[in-house]
Amino acid sequence: MIINPIAIFHSPLTSKFGIPKQSGLVENIYGSIVFEPQYRNADYIRGMEGYDYLWLVWEFSANKHKANSPVVRPPVLGGNEKMGVFATRSPFRPNPLGLSSVKIENIDYSSTVGPTIIVSGGDLMDGTPIYDIKPYLPFTDAHPEARGGFSADRGLHLLKVNVNDLLKNHFHNEQLDSLCAILAHDPRPQYIEDSPNRIYGMPFAGFDIHFRVVNDTVDVIDIVKLTTLNS
Repeated sequence: MIINPIAIFHSPLTSKFGIPKQSGLVENIYGSIVFEPQYRNADYIRGMEGYDYLWLVWEFSANKHKANSPVVRPPVLGGNEKMGVFATRSPFRPNPLGLSSVKIENIDYSSTVGPTIIVSGGDLMDGTPIYDIKPYLPFTDAHPEARGGFSADRGLHLLKVNVNDLLKNHFHNEQLDSLCAILAHDPRPQYIEDSPNRIYGMPFAGFDIHFRVVNDTVDVIDIVKLTTLNS
């Protein structure tokens, strides 16, 4: 079977570092789905206004290494335990396909690139190819009583984000809320030894966010404008 992208996802997150670990974790991060030229006919999404959420089938396009092991080390377990790849949501899979549920915020029919779907809660980086879109059906897709395996046992531990003037001066309120939520969910790799002196960099909305974590508090210490080099 040969499959080709039907759309491209656009997001303020331009690298794997900082991407939420699951869709829906950061509800106030926004992205847009822009269809490939052959799918820019509004008939392709006729009736979508009747739904609140969508399933996106997409590619882990930033992964350069082919998966060759039946087991992986899930970050939620600190990278110290192995689990079967099909018992995890690891991006390193025999077929590098992701599945995400996102909320429809708006459908822009006036865009110059055809109907564009604005969504929130995504865990896709900018430029991710999307291979299919399906509506989320709450009467069949939601199972609130279901067990969550090892992931459910870990729960969520949110960091405190120190919102300083550096952040306020660079981002408007919507961007600031999104960035703070991403940082609160701790984008750092979970499998390395850390120290309060370690400084991390995370691209967001055209800037490189330099931060460190001390005693469960995130301090942003510098924000650098990213430049695009034309080759």
